Amino acid sequence: MEKLTCFKAYDIRGQLGTQLDESIAYRIGRAYAEFLKPKNVVLGGDIRLTSESLKMALSEGIRDAGSDVIDIGMVGTEQVYFATSHLQAGGGIEVTASHNPIDYNGMKPIREGSRPVSSDTGLLDIKALAEANNFPAVEADNRGAYKTLSILDDYIDHLCGYVDLPSITPIKLVMNSGNGAAGPVVDAIESRFASLNLPIELVTVNNEPDGTFPNGIPNPILHENRASTIDAVIEHGADMGIAWDGDFDRCFLVDEKGNFIEGYYIVGLLAEAFLVKNPGAKIVHDPRLTWNTVDVVTKNGGHAVQSKTGHAFIKERMRLEDAVYGGEMSAHHYFRDFFYCDSGMIPWLLVMELISTTGKSLSELVGAMMLAYPSPGEINRSIEDPAAAIDKVRRYYQADALVIDETDGISMESVSYTHLTLPTSDLV
Repeated sequence: MEKLTCFKAYDIRGQLGTQLDESIAYRIGRAYAEFLKPKNVVLGGDIRLTSESLKMALSEGIRDAGSDVIDIGMVGTEQVYFATSHLQAGGGIEVTASHNPIDYNGMKPIREGSRPVSSDTGLLDIKALAEANNFPAVEADNRGAYKTLSILDDYIDHLCGYVDLPSITPIKLVMNSGNGAAGPVVDAIESRFASLNLPIELVTVNNEPDGTFPNGIPNPILHENRASTIDAVIEHGADMGIAWDGDFDRCFLVDEKGNFIEGYYIVGLLAEAFLVKNPGAKIVHDPRLTWNTVDVVTKNGGHAVQSKTGHAFIKERMRLEDAVYGGEMSAHHYFRDFFYCDSGMIPWLLVMELISTTGKSLSELVGAMMLAYPSPGEINRSIEDPAAAIDKVRRYYQADALVIDETDGISMESVSYTHLTLPTSDLV
């Protein structure tokens, strides 16, 4: 039995030709539909050159299992999330590799209600069926149907419902789609703003979808990928810059001075905004950076709830707690009214509204948070033995620790920071 290495904890992702191809995509589609038995499945794909062919192979597998396919075209991941619930479909799959190298692709599967399919909720079962590749004979009379459908107008309607558009004061925004799937949505939003005669000016950068990624794979969390947005904000005197990754489930914000704003502070900003509208609500956050979020939520009368890192865990905890909003420092933001899913479009709309209603710039909105809780942002390292590294950190610091948190890895808090002198080389 062939082992499929493209299955991860909560999605599917692999190198083209070695870990993922059209034949494997067919098996995944067939296994997905055989296991979940959905009446119909929403399919979408990002701008990568292989996304269309992989999507059609998925479609064939799903249809051979007897489920109908609704193809919504070239879209971002959140549009599949939206369409699955909006159309009351039995599931959905976006073909995307997001910010991964150009020779990769993958899939983000969900089930009814836009619920994630993770290793805890069926992904391993789908993997086993796909690996076995022992499916029943196709019954020609029971094959699923195929149709194409645009949900763009309904999706834009939904997005605009998060803000009081008439309250928006004159504002200029830089929109950097990174030649990914966000471009058509930016164009549709710009048209909607124009039809409403709103005083919103959009300056577009790398807006044309292009699967060759002439300006590099868009991943603005990396320092080297921020310059095009920062430069455009300064050149045009914009009030804010917004940049997305390829499937635009994450957005990254730049203030009016050209400073990149870490996702950590946007979590606090949006948490406060939601608590103003939903007094006493629960806010879910990841365990990587917590102090600012907990402080903001507590001061605004809300309840901060910590979850393991990862979209499947955040969504599960939000549903359990009926949380109004969830956020991660990695720039993933989740919304109860968006089917507990993450969106890269809703955050900047909300921040735009905050700038208008408060009369403050983005730098002013986050300035106090950044002074109170400075952060270097996300720093990634690869180590050979994570468990051993965690144990070494524990042994070194635990004697002085007031709080030890093992929600996801290990985190310790101490009264004094003077002892934090362990060389990073000692952790490897």
